[in-house]
Amino acid sequence: MRQCTQPKSRLIGQSPDYFFKRIDSSKATFDTEKGYIINISDEALQRSRSKQEGDEDSVNLIVSLLNKTIFMASSSSHIEKGYKTDPVLHGRNVLGIWLGKNEVHNLSQPVQLRFRNSSENESGLCVYWHLDENGRGNWRTDGCETSIDNGDFVCSCNHLSFFAVLISPQIPEASHIIHLNYISYVGSALSIAFTALMIVMFLCQRKKKCEHSVFIHVQLSCSLFLLHISFLCSVWFSGEGDTGSVCQALGLLLHWCLLATFTWTAIEGFNLYLLLVRVFNIYIKRYMLKLSLVGWGVPTFTVMICGVTKAYGKYSFHTDKENSTATSLCWVTTPTVSYITVNGYLGLVLLFNMAMLAVVLGKMRKLRSQALQVKDQRRAWKDWVSLLGLCCVLGVPWGMAFFTHGPLSLTSLYVFTVLNGFQGIFIFIWFLTLTCQTRKEEHISSKGTIQVSFQSNEEYVTTR
Repeated sequence: MRQCTQPKSRLIGQSPDYFFKRIDSSKATFDTEKGYIINISDEALQRSRSKQEGDEDSVNLIVSLLNKTIFMASSSSHIEKGYKTDPVLHGRNVLGIWLGKNEVHNLSQPVQLRFRNSSENESGLCVYWHLDENGRGNWRTDGCETSIDNGDFVCSCNHLSFFAVLISPQIPEASHIIHLNYISYVGSALSIAFTALMIVMFLCQRKKKCEHSVFIHVQLSCSLFLLHISFLCSVWFSGEGDTGSVCQALGLLLHWCLLATFTWTAIEGFNLYLLLVRVFNIYIKRYMLKLSLVGWGVPTFTVMICGVTKAYGKYSFHTDKENSTATSLCWVTTPTVSYITVNGYLGLVLLFNMAMLAVVLGKMRKLRSQALQVKDQRRAWKDWVSLLGLCCVLGVPWGMAFFTHGPLSLTSLYVFTVLNGFQGIFIFIWFLTLTCQTRKEEHISSKGTIQVSFQSNEEYVTTR
């Protein structure tokens, strides 16, 4: 780009994405009229001047807007602190800047680049394109600082190169992030305690014959138990610096637990379908064994493939525009793998379970219409409690993840954190309700048997 010169012939039109200008210290600001304003510092002008140039007071400023598809980072790389490598600001081009014939770097007076932003709700990060010794390129942030001025992104960089602003999802303020972190940690700790208690209760009742539904609830609780433990471990180890293979292993474990949780919620929906829709002829040979192979086998197979592609490592999230606070954990670092195995898989599970939930609502409405008017209020209360319990075990709270973007993103993020952080407690309450209801029915059944036996003996005595 330094060898490019301004066309001498007027017949040769200048490209709309190419700008050539001679600038001096008296006019160091250049507006491309394409949404970019460049402010060259005096130090940059001095370092870029060449003694061989005829006019030492001015230098050539070359600006080019290149298609962002030219700058393709490797899939395994990611911007430090969690910014994705793809979404350049509003789909715009990459801004390339060259000044004079000398290299300009390590400036004490940085060059300022203003990227006009029509959406003030987005959060971005100033980056430049760096080529390593092997010729592979990646976006990097060192030497550049990001600030916001009247909704525009201002990049202050101590060197010249190819620049862009990478967009991250809407990130709440640091105070909200701290609150969300505490909610997550407390919720995970309580969920671990309550799911462990439920597993112990199940083992104590193992001598009795348990229904398949109870067994499935316990399997879901086991996956939640492992999920919250792996989450806390991932957060803790990711803050210890460069953990290498340990963080990769924890990222794989966290991914496996999350997929297992999604799979067991889908199994909950399938079992509900058998109980409410088919009702009769639902006997399946080695039913629980097959469900266990699916519930734990599908996540295992998935993470083995992801592990071969080295998709795990330290993943960080920015919490504010000044990058003063960050939350990191060991997780999936490849965006494509995350979208397919997490977002896509969760979407399919939720679609299936929402269909099952609609069937349940239809059944409840049909039974509700047949109930006696005297018991309407009491039955309605039980129906709502049952509906909330089913929403929990069918994984409906996970669906809030799709609403964490947009005007209600902060509210949705709080709701998502609370519902899923304390999901272990909700599952425990559901399991306890089922256990108490089963004992109550057994007590009523045994009491009815004693009364029938007593009446039979009385009739026998009277006859004699």
